[in-house]
Amino acid sequence: MTMPPTDRILRLNAVLDRTGLSRATLYRKVQAGTFPKQIRIATRCMGWRESAINDWVRNPMFWTVEDADKRQRASSL
Repeated sequence: MTMPPTDRILRLNAVLDRTGLSRATLYRKVQAGTFPKQIRIATRCMGWRESAINDWVRNPMFWTVEDADKRQRASSL
């Protein structure tokens, strides 16, 4: 029996490598709602869900936070 893949948490450098964005551009896109939001890992530690980054990489021009929220709600049902 195979286990479903887990959703890893990626740190900033891994996200920058996968997307090709600069740090400033990444945070600007987060503020604009055109890039996935970070999640808190610990008190002073943030990261991004790998699945959210993969969704963004598949369609960076038209990705929005609202679309991601809808997908997340639909998958949890």
